[in-house]
This record gives sequence, structure tokens and C-alpha cells, in this order.
Amino acid sequence: MSDVNINQVLAQMRSMSLEASNKPQESDSEGGSDFALLLKQSIDSVNSTQKQAGQLKREFETGNTDVSLAEVMIASQKASVSFQAMLQVRNKLVDAYQEIMNIPL
Repeated sequence: MSDVNINQVLAQMRSMSLEASNKPQESDSEGGSDFALLLKQSIDSVNSTQKQAGQLKREFETGNTDVSLAEVMIASQKASVSFQAMLQVRNKLVDAYQEIMNIPL
């Protein structure tokens, strides 16, 4: 994403923040629970990918002939890539939170 796109997104977030502060607050936001559910599902998916890679690694190390080295390496790389992607999403969320907290009221 370029700096222009990031600035546009931040400007939209600021305008939405102002609009939200002018509207009465709802007690249970449907969008918030959807985001939380999506985030939990993605974290669970990364966790299961890592567990599967660990299980394949253990099976290969114990000499299971049904598991090849290629399968172990592919599963390990999938787990690594999914974890790195989740880490980048977390970093972006933290950056967005910090940017929102710096918005003057």
C-alpha cells in the first residue's frame, strides 16, 4: 500500500470516528462481533496449521514411513507463512489502534 492510500484510509477512519461519536451508541454492535469471530477463526486456523506441522515432524522423526520429508517441509513452511501473515495483521491492527488513539478530540 502506498502512503497516499494509507492517508486516505486514515482520513476515512477519522471521518467515520467523528460520525460515530455524533450517533447514539448501540449496546451490541453486530460488526464488532463479526470481526472478533473472524479474528478468532483465523488465529485458530494458524494454530491448527502449526499443530499439524508439529505432528508431521514428530511422525517423521520417529520413523513413520507414511510421512515424507517433503510433506514435513511443506507443512512447516505453510505454518511459518501463516504465522508471519498473522503477525503482520497484528502489527497493522496495533498501528491502526495507535493512530486512532492519537486522533485529537
